[in-house]
Amino acid sequence: MKKLLYLFAWATLFSTASAQPTTSDPVALVNPLIGTDSKPSLSNGNTYPAIALPWGMNFWMPQTGKMGDGWAYTYTADKIRGFKQTHQPSPWMNDYGQFSLMPITGKLRIDENERASWYSHKSELATPYYYSVYLADHDVTTELTPTERAATFRFTFPKTDHSYMVLDAFDKGSYVKILPKERKIIGYTTRNSGGVPANFKNYFVIYFDKPFTTAQVWHEKTITKDSLEIQSDHAGAVVGFKTSKGEQIHARVASSFISLEQAELNLKELGTDSFDTVKQKARQAWNKELARIQVEGGTLAQRQTFYSCLYRSLLFPRKFYELDAARKVVHYSPYNGQVMPGYLFTDTGFWDTFRSLFPFLNLMYPSLNVQIQEGLVNAYKEGGWLPEWASPGLRNTMIGSNSASIIADAYLKGGRGYDINTLYEAVLKNSEQEGPLDAVGRRGASYYNTLGYVPYDVKINENAARTLEYAYDDFTIYQLAKALKRPQAEIDRFAKRSQNYRNLFDKQTGLMRGKNQNGTFQSPFNPFKWGDAFTEGNSWHYTWSVFHDVQGLITLMGGRQQFVTKLDSVFTIPPVYDESYYGSVIHEIREMQIANMGQYAHGNQPIQHMIYLYNYAGEPWKAQYWLREVMNRLYLPTVDGYCGDEDNGQTSAWYVFTAMGFYPVCPATDQYVLGAPLFKKVTAKLENGKELIIKAPNNSDQHKYINTLRLNGKTYSKNWLSHKELTQGATLDFDMSTTPNRQRGIKPEDFPYSFSSK
Repeated sequence: MKKLLYLFAWATLFSTASAQPTTSDPVALVNPLIGTDSKPSLSNGNTYPAIALPWGMNFWMPQTGKMGDGWAYTYTADKIRGFKQTHQPSPWMNDYGQFSLMPITGKLRIDENERASWYSHKSELATPYYYSVYLADHDVTTELTPTERAATFRFTFPKTDHSYMVLDAFDKGSYVKILPKERKIIGYTTRNSGGVPANFKNYFVIYFDKPFTTAQVWHEKTITKDSLEIQSDHAGAVVGFKTSKGEQIHARVASSFISLEQAELNLKELGTDSFDTVKQKARQAWNKELARIQVEGGTLAQRQTFYSCLYRSLLFPRKFYELDAARKVVHYSPYNGQVMPGYLFTDTGFWDTFRSLFPFLNLMYPSLNVQIQEGLVNAYKEGGWLPEWASPGLRNTMIGSNSASIIADAYLKGGRGYDINTLYEAVLKNSEQEGPLDAVGRRGASYYNTLGYVPYDVKINENAARTLEYAYDDFTIYQLAKALKRPQAEIDRFAKRSQNYRNLFDKQTGLMRGKNQNGTFQSPFNPFKWGDAFTEGNSWHYTWSVFHDVQGLITLMGGRQQFVTKLDSVFTIPPVYDESYYGSVIHEIREMQIANMGQYAHGNQPIQHMIYLYNYAGEPWKAQYWLREVMNRLYLPTVDGYCGDEDNGQTSAWYVFTAMGFYPVCPATDQYVLGAPLFKKVTAKLENGKELIIKAPNNSDQHKYINTLRLNGKTYSKNWLSHKELTQGATLDFDMSTTPNRQRGIKPEDFPYSFSSK
């Protein structure tokens, strides 16, 4: 009988999980803890629970790591040190503009280790708009909920004469002042990880709704007597209260990168709203955005994964602008240190996010991306260069000049109302010059423009990866130059440079390979060697980085059959590797190794488009198979649910697109390449009021292949979809099958765009 009851319980759970209600509260399906079970040696996302509004200027998080640790929240930690305002885009980039609040009881303790409290995930509730946790050592429950630039806290204390709030402005230069009559703390923090001018500060104001019984400032580990103000390397404040059992104390917090006065203005986002009203408004803000895409069908786990990925796709790039007293948009410039008019966004690495995050914004949030383009104009004017990795200003990491893709894709998909000519000037500058940092402009530009590649033997690392990315970026400039009706010679120059990928193709191995200045290939060549000529990957990963001319790559490989065989090999070759360039196994290598998908390394960006390339060679059913495998095996709604770094929405946007059934293999074209939808129905509400409806009523784990597709009622055989056609409102009707339809999408006229086939 117990066995039968056990089986019945599991059957009921499965039935419930497979139910298909349309939810009006999608934020309830989001789990911000997905990906938080990570560490430097193995990333399962490298995320933290970002308690924020979509694209908010400020995020908040529970802090389990030590001050300055990029892994500021890890699921396996058992103590919380504070509740931190954060602007961290990833642990590798670390944080800036950070400070924390920590409620404690009993003996006054300011040191982060001594004040830390044990906690349990059983008494933790994390949502995008609200966080709550019980701090066992202090018998205090902390709750917080945000606006874009402010937040409100609710602390529930026990009965004690010794309740305290510790404000930590962190080290590297900070300032605090307590104003007891106003029940207020003000100050600033300067701690950052680079990309800021010398005058950088994050100013904060904090108001409490209960008078202080004590008020003291501190520096380093010393409490200062007879002073309520201090400037130091590491400054902080502590205020005390006498509390009754269950008494709630509220704190209202805001910050500004401009001034204390602006922080006070930003605090007005809270108005006179109660904690619960702010919480409800934050929930509504998330539901407004998440409900733009409604999914039906699939399992509960798949819906949780989808909306959790959508949440991550709506966090970055963050707003780095504020509204002044006249409600005009202004920003502190991390490029020149001045307060400037206009929009600015930050905390995104274009090497990651050009692939699917920004195309997702162009599809679902084009007006936001217009503001982002305005921000890029401002960044260029203020700093002289386009940011390739901004956090908050120029950072020296990753390669390429993929700002060209970001700019071209936005304009070609209809973005208007900003200074595109200045942005075109900026991408032209990038194409000809090295920048002040290796990751700004194009390192090796003179070699690339004269030889057609960045040589292996001229002491420029990751040279093959640079060449391949520059060639794609030149294609996007070519596309933009045509749209802007630039001189024909200029258009032709970039068309020619877009073919530079051919210079690195080694016919002997059928792979991309570093090439020396004299025209000989780098030798010895190990296609499994990570790094060296490539970026966080090997030749098996980067060979496919010909987004704009897959047919050209097919021809180089000897034809469609050889190309498909090469694609197949990615999954059948064991996950062997050579880590000698790095001197140790980096986490990206380990993530490929343990995924059990051969050389396919979805945990990093260079190969994430590869599966879609089967569509260019007439075997789209193989893409349909492998895409479903990746979604099922490498994405889960669990704390270890990602297969590598989430990377500011890129890895999440890949899932969102793929679950919908298509993907932007080549931004700066009009096309999305078909995969196959994951759900029985998806309704995407576009900004122009139109709807994109995707139906696959017989979709299931077994029915994962496209048998037929109708677009707006007409049979559709192509392996791609038009952005223009989708945004006019469209209905896709998929008939899914348990077996591949080997007669659909097999003709060259059905294949997606390639430069060589234009």
